[in-house]
Amino acid sequence: MSGHGDRGLLSRIAETLYWIGRYVERADDTSRLLDVSVHRLLEEPWRDEDEACRALFAILGIQHDRPERLSVATLIDRLAFDVTDPSAIAGCLRSVRESARGVREIISSEAWECLNVTWHQLPARQAAADRLGPHGYLRYVRERAALFFGLTDATMSRDDGWRFIVLGRSLERVDMTARLLAAHQHGDRRLLLQACGADESFTRTHGGGGDMERVLEFLLLDRLFPRSVMHALATAEELLAELVPDTGRAGVTDAARAAVGRARMELTYADADSLGDGLPELLVGLQEACVVASEAISERFFRHNAPGRWEREGQPWAGV
Repeated sequence: MSGHGDRGLLSRIAETLYWIGRYVERADDTSRLLDVSVHRLLEEPWRDEDEACRALFAILGIQHDRPERLSVATLIDRLAFDVTDPSAIAGCLRSVRESARGVREIISSEAWECLNVTWHQLPARQAAADRLGPHGYLRYVRERAALFFGLTDATMSRDDGWRFIVLGRSLERVDMTARLLAAHQHGDRRLLLQACGADESFTRTHGGGGDMERVLEFLLLDRLFPRSVMHALATAEELLAELVPDTGRAGVTDAARAAVGRARMELTYADADSLGDGLPELLVGLQEACVVASEAISERFFRHNAPGRWEREGQPWAGV
């Protein structure tokens, strides 16, 4: 059982909800990463396309050892359209839809309908992308992910089922935002903000100016922007505290909450004016914290005899 008291969920249900949250967020964030990467490659035709594609695969923790040169078309086919690979957008959405069928009594009917319709409309969106380019497909995925999470927040009680969905979303958001920053920390700051859905919020907060240090500060440290790493870590820490209240007099006994809390505290006391100096190490540390927290969550809540049905996240990026 997961949770505490009579609110606990069966471990297989808790695990399914957690990975639904992660995979919908992964589809969303992968679409953002692909959109900005393709845009950047088109704007910088002098860049080595094969090298840029391989670097992106490495940052996402995906093995791609084929010797032939890679192109934008290969990138889109592999990371957007492949329904057999749960690290690709279509593969994420397929896994989510199939698993959501088994927890329809837990999630709201509106949330289920959103996932079901999204999956059935995906082939038509891919066909349009083949004719018009990938932007429309990627935008559709982001809009449907936002709709699913909006419906989840609006139509589900704040019980353990909702907590596991949002916990999965929060940890995936930390990991994927770190990977996006690793991929585009030296790119156009406006494009990076747009990829994180932060362009308008950043402009309202800092005006039209601001260098890359301010962008990194906003995406990593801002406590009010819901897609920032700080906000996602704080949300995950709060949810873990609700799932496993500490009854002891000292310390934190939950390993997942401890890993998330340490990562949040490191960001809390980070020097906002020099984030770029140690950024690669900081981003790897965030990804490692997500791996530790996810493993601890699995150990505590999801121990059961059924074989695993989820593809776990890739290894932390260590530079390319």
